Amino acid sequence: MRPILFLPLSVIWLCLPSCGKKTAAAPPAMPPAHVSFLPVTKETVTITRDLPGRIDAVRVAEVRARVAGILLKKTFEEGAEVKAGDVLFQIDPAPLQAARDSAQANYVRAEANAKQTQNDDKRFRELVAVNAVSRKEADDSESAVAVASAELLAAKAALTTAELNLGYATVTAPISGRIGKAVVTEGALVGQGSATLMAVIQQLDPIYFDFTQSSADLVALKKAGTDESKVSLLLEDGSAYEHHGRLLFSEVSVDQTTGMVTLRAEFPNPKGDLLPGLFARARVVQAVKENVVTVPQRAVTRATAGMSSVLLVDDKDHAELRMIRTAEAIGDKWVVESGLEGGERLVMEGQLKARPGAPVVPEPYVPPQEKSSDPKAH
Repeated sequence: MRPILFLPLSVIWLCLPSCGKKTAAAPPAMPPAHVSFLPVTKETVTITRDLPGRIDAVRVAEVRARVAGILLKKTFEEGAEVKAGDVLFQIDPAPLQAARDSAQANYVRAEANAKQTQNDDKRFRELVAVNAVSRKEADDSESAVAVASAELLAAKAALTTAELNLGYATVTAPISGRIGKAVVTEGALVGQGSATLMAVIQQLDPIYFDFTQSSADLVALKKAGTDESKVSLLLEDGSAYEHHGRLLFSEVSVDQTTGMVTLRAEFPNPKGDLLPGLFARARVVQAVKENVVTVPQRAVTRATAGMSSVLLVDDKDHAELRMIRTAEAIGDKWVVESGLEGGERLVMEGQLKARPGAPVVPEPYVPPQEKSSDPKAH
């Protein structure tokens, strides 16, 4: 009697599916992905830099008391526009008027004395001619004329000083501009021992914007020949100032600690919107590049070591992964230094569906705003 062989249950279970069944079919091939493309073009681009800085007044004048006295009144409105020569303060002129009158009297006295000595000297010269007086008396008379003339000049200078001081009692604006608040009030003693600060006037139209730039960027700016170009101003809230400015000058030396150079731009400020101390950013044209390749930023995948990648549609309608090197960002585009020559079909939509080397169904790219305005798209 032959022995009965017992197979493990697992072996029997594995053998059962293979009995009476056909081989499974391969999965169906994936259909080509639909992508939209945009032709790669060349254009002329303007390279700009946004540089931070602060607004500064063109001219600042401190109104100070030039004579000592009691302040009688203030004749301006704080924060208003004033013109050069406008009366701002009035210092009590009475003591200064008295000093001026005294100087006037001294001048009249010195003038009369000078005239008398001249007449005396004339008579002595006539008497010397007939030997009626000694030569010494004639010499003394001539010396008296010189002394009297000197005293007359001193009296005249004192009178001029007194008249100037009397004029300084009326404090006027040295420049045109916007005046701030009054530092002193009526009844205050000003100008005693020092020139008391009374108010500050700032000329705000035009106005300066001072900012810094690296020395390397400054060299590039000069090589590009745009150092006389217009400058745009971006305010603290990000909005653009309505007027353009112009670059005026650069410092001749570089800050050794930061490697930065101070630049200054001038902007018109007819409405007085720009105030000294205001923080802003200057958008300066660094260079103008002609015939360069640009691509939308949304189509570029950033990589390491300054490299990036884009997806293209080749001549056989296959997806192609291309490595490129980008430079500056211009708005919503990248400037391409290498990797693209222009004319390639750049994939704008459908990158995630398309595999490099796989066939695709390309369609021209339509921007979203054009889609929304197209009635057929709804």
